[in-house]
Amino acid sequence: MSAEPSERSGGVGVLDAPVIARLSFLDRFLALWIVIAMAVGIGLGRAIPSLNRHLNAIQVTSGTSLPIFIGLLVMMYPVLAKVRYDRLGSVTRDRRMLVSSLVLNWLIGPAVMFTLAWLFLANEPTYRTGLIIVGLARCIAMVLIWNDLSGGDREAAAVLVAINSLFQVVAFAFLGYFYLEVLPGWLGLSTVGLHLSVWRIAETVLIFLGVPLLAGYLTRTLGERARGASGTRRGCCPGSPRSRSTACSTRS
Repeated sequence: MSAEPSERSGGVGVLDAPVIARLSFLDRFLALWIVIAMAVGIGLGRAIPSLNRHLNAIQVTSGTSLPIFIGLLVMMYPVLAKVRYDRLGSVTRDRRMLVSSLVLNWLIGPAVMFTLAWLFLANEPTYRTGLIIVGLARCIAMVLIWNDLSGGDREAAAVLVAINSLFQVVAFAFLGYFYLEVLPGWLGLSTVGLHLSVWRIAETVLIFLGVPLLAGYLTRTLGERARGASGTRRGCCPGSPRSRSTACSTRS
């Protein structure tokens, strides 16, 4: 891991403690909070049928409401503000890691989801199509959150998220066409038409990754110029607990 102990947990002595002891109360039970938030969200949707319509009254992009965008921004920005952007060059030189990520995400992942979809949802075309599409859509926000929570390499996570997001703009529509129409046709299975706009995918990636990435980059860069690298790590970069709690709200 490339992060310094002082930036992660406050000292070498703390790193000697068990992993569970180094987690805050919120981090330790994050999975539980997410499940509770999902249950609360479902409950509110059932109790207030018009809630979804009100939340979608203002949309950032087609199909994405302003509250969801704000939640994702608050969740991703603190993590991206901690990335040491001056070290990204060393990450991009690791060709093995970059190629492995692309192969896993765009060759193996979609093939596995296609197989699972037809094995378990062969008679459910709607759910089957949804599962295949999920296998093509790379997660952005939660990758950053779980990586930060586990003490992973923030610089590598930022680079991989950015590269896979850009690749998604190029490959999503083509792979959707291949796994929903071409490959099922070759195998004698039923096909489903999929009409996707590359520009709409690019717009979504630009907004949901570009805005928090730019905000994090400016916070880190301007903070280091004003306070130095160590001062920025101690006080300028926002903390992560807000990201964890926002992760719960965006799951609901």
